[in-house]
This record gives sequence, structure tokens and C-alpha cells, in this order.
Amino acid sequence: MNSDAKISQKADSSFTMDDFAKALEKHDYQFQKGQVVHGKVFQIDPDGAYVDIGGKSSAYIPRDEASLRAVTDLSEVLLLNEEQEFLIIRDQDAEGQVTLSRKQLEIRHIWDRLAQMQENSQTVQVRVNNVNKGGVTVDVQGLRGFIPRSHLTERDNLEALKGQTLSAGFLEVNRSTNKLILSQRVAARSANFSTLEVGQLVEGKVTGIKPFGVFVDLDGTSALLHIKQVSQKFIENLENVFQIGQPIKAAILDLDEGKGRVALSTRVLENFPGEVLENMEDVMASAEARAERARNKLSSES
Repeated sequence: MNSDAKISQKADSSFTMDDFAKALEKHDYQFQKGQVVHGKVFQIDPDGAYVDIGGKSSAYIPRDEASLRAVTDLSEVLLLNEEQEFLIIRDQDAEGQVTLSRKQLEIRHIWDRLAQMQENSQTVQVRVNNVNKGGVTVDVQGLRGFIPRSHLTERDNLEALKGQTLSAGFLEVNRSTNKLILSQRVAARSANFSTLEVGQLVEGKVTGIKPFGVFVDLDGTSALLHIKQVSQKFIENLENVFQIGQPIKAAILDLDEGKGRVALSTRVLENFPGEVLENMEDVMASAEARAERARNKLSSES
């Protein structure tokens, strides 16, 4: 290598190192967008506050990012010289300053909490904000959620739900797509399940008759009385035995809360094969005593 090339290489090398050193002075590469950091507010201005997060430059939190709720006085949510958690929402600018948010951190925590509630099949209290053709939009701990019309217990007069607080279960909790879909019916079913047990006598109304069985509404929870559980005697056509809207008493044969299934039996109430078919009124009239007799048997089988 000739001397000119060596000089050129040395010049390039020293220039690069100087440039790199200057960059290091301005920027602190330990702080990246999406990172949660601890810091202390040391100055509050009308439009935001400056935070010491241990970097070469102070960080900045705009007023709109101070809290999920509307804030008139920043000092109410950003306490001077007290350590708090912040989320970095914007990488360093030319001066090495990052932008922080408490609001986005709160939102992240709420999504995590709601996902955990969904996993545990818990319900949540929501407030109805607006109504549209497909259902209602609701406030869920500060986030915007949606309940489809088909998952509301009141589907005919949605306007009457505005401003009301409802108990709802979760259908979808997806932070990446910002989807939060809930169901009032799921919550009702969950509440009802907590009061049900195998062997218990329940009362409901026939809502559907299919070749394989009869669907019964138990105060918002749908149950199935399978054709084989209607009577000890063979049944050719259930429509000859039941009518839509007919009140019926039956014993709970099986429960599956995860799948939302309740299996019923009138067969266990019979004193002899075919009694339900021959004299439904008598079976229903003395259903409580008959169920008590069958209860121990059902509980032991489960």
C-alpha cells in the first residue's frame, strides 16, 4: 500500500470515529421505542413535562400522553420527583430526546388484564356509549368495545341501552388488531352456570324441537333435552310430545361450562317407561319429589 493510500485510510478512519463519538454524545442507544422505562418528572410545563430517565438527554411526555383520562392539571397525574413507569413511544430526535407516554402504558396494561379475564371466563362491567345497526359500542375500562346485536339480551330497543351499565363476557380480545368484542349473553350464561349443578331440577320453556332433541331456555341459558333422555320408551316424533313455548321441568344430567352445554333429562323422573308420554301433567306436577329420588343417582354417575 502506498503512502497516499495510508494517509487516506487514516483520514477516513479518524473521521468515522469522530463522527461516531459525536453521535454517541447526542444519542443514548439503550432507549428504544416500545420500551418501558422508569423516570422522575423534574419539570412540568402547560403542554407537557420533562422526565429524567437516566439518559444523556431528558425525555418528554406531552399532555395528551399523560393519562388515559382527560387531564386539566398535569401535576395531578405526573408527580414531581417521584419515580414512575413510562412507555417510549417515539425514538430519539436530533437532540437525543425520546417521547414518553403514561396513557399508552395504561392501555397496554388494560389489554393484558382483559386478555387474562377472557382466559379465566370472567365478566366485566361496560357502559353503553353509542348504538348502530349492528349492536352497541361500549366503554371497557377506558377502551372501546363492541357488543353485536345478537349478543344482547335486549335486541329490539337498542336506544334504551344508551348510558346503561351492562355485565358482559368476552368473545374476542386482540390488541394487535384493536378488536374488543363482548357478549351480554355469555355473561348471563356464565352467571346462570354458577347456580346449576348435576341432579338439580330446573324449569324452562321449549324454544326448539329437532329430530334429535328439544332445546329448552333456562332463564337465558340454552339446554338440550336429548330424545333418548325424554322417556325410557322409544319416541318416534318429538313434535307429538312437545310444543314451542311449553313450560317444562327436567333434571340436569350433565354440565359443560367451557362449551356452554347443559344436558337435561325427564327420563329420570319417570316411575315407569313411557310415563312422560302417557301423562306429562302428572310427571310435571310431582317433578320435585321425583327429582329428589333421582338426584343421588345422577350425582354419583357424574
